[in-house]
Amino acid sequence: MKDNSIPSLEQFPDTAREKLLEFLDQRRPEVAEIGGPVVSATSYLENFVLDGGKRIRPTYAWAGFLGARGLDGEEDPQAMATAASSLEFIQACALIHDDIIDSSDTRRGNPTVHRAVAAQHRAQNFHGDADFFGQSVAILVGDLALAWAEDMLQGSGLSSAALQRARGPWAGMRTEVIGGQLLDISLEAAGSEDPTLANSVNRYKTAAYTIERPLHLGAAVAGADAALISAFRGYGRDIGIAFQLRDDQLGVFGDPAITGKPAGDDLREGKRTVLLSLALQRADEKDPASAKVLRSLIGNTEDPAEIAQMAQIIADSGAPQMLEEQISALTESGLGHLRKAHVDPAVTETLEALAIKSTARRM
Repeated sequence: MKDNSIPSLEQFPDTAREKLLEFLDQRRPEVAEIGGPVVSATSYLENFVLDGGKRIRPTYAWAGFLGARGLDGEEDPQAMATAASSLEFIQACALIHDDIIDSSDTRRGNPTVHRAVAAQHRAQNFHGDADFFGQSVAILVGDLALAWAEDMLQGSGLSSAALQRARGPWAGMRTEVIGGQLLDISLEAAGSEDPTLANSVNRYKTAAYTIERPLHLGAAVAGADAALISAFRGYGRDIGIAFQLRDDQLGVFGDPAITGKPAGDDLREGKRTVLLSLALQRADEKDPASAKVLRSLIGNTEDPAEIAQMAQIIADSGAPQMLEEQISALTESGLGHLRKAHVDPAVTETLEALAIKSTARRM
């Protein structure tokens, strides 16, 4: 008889939320003992992890566990579900800090944490600079999220052997996402136009911790062999990069109703994406005057008309079509890794659907 307590991949986002709520309920007395301001600050983290997001990372970790036949092994599936759900705290840390770095006003259609805290500071007539306070609280809330990710993993109930197997992907993932963010801001500061470095940002800031390492983590907990882990990582790397390329497209041309951010946000922030690198290369060849305009405006304006002008230059360059070709090629190669791995057909089917959904054109 099928155990209805074991969630399917389709059900796992709801399971992850339940696991996160359980963990947060356990931490509330400890937080309350520290003091009311800490309760207020951590409420932003609670809202962030419970009320938004698609649970992509926990779902991929669960997929890695199922795909490596973890249900046939000795690990408690509920412990694995808790461990997988801890990835939402790493996501929260990354996004809260990323919004500060990018001076973003909105996330998922709502005020970013640092903006919301600053607004609360003003509403309560606190002393000092509201924006500085908002940034300070958000930095610490992001730090707490990273600490709680570790706590949730270690307290998940996985065996010592499984935790040891998880150590490699877990450590790699945390270093990669922070390293990818450092690389990202460094390329912006240097005004880099190198598509290879831009792709490195895609690999380490997004692909590794969004798909590749969560799959690796789940498979490692299940005790997968090196060949299966390699196949999962190949899928995760290619689909993750394609996912980020699609996100780069949305950052220029996306509908705010889909992205949760203002139109052209990447242009305002001066993001050094593969799309921008391709556009500058093509414009240099076809329309040097437009290339000069794009270089002068990227990251240096908030004027909607100038942001629209940049988007048009990128569109006219032909770079979006080149990006589509890259996304298609990466999606196909990622699925190729998966099909060679002889994973359970149901898991393969779901991973294929996730790949197509995450890389699909959404405009």
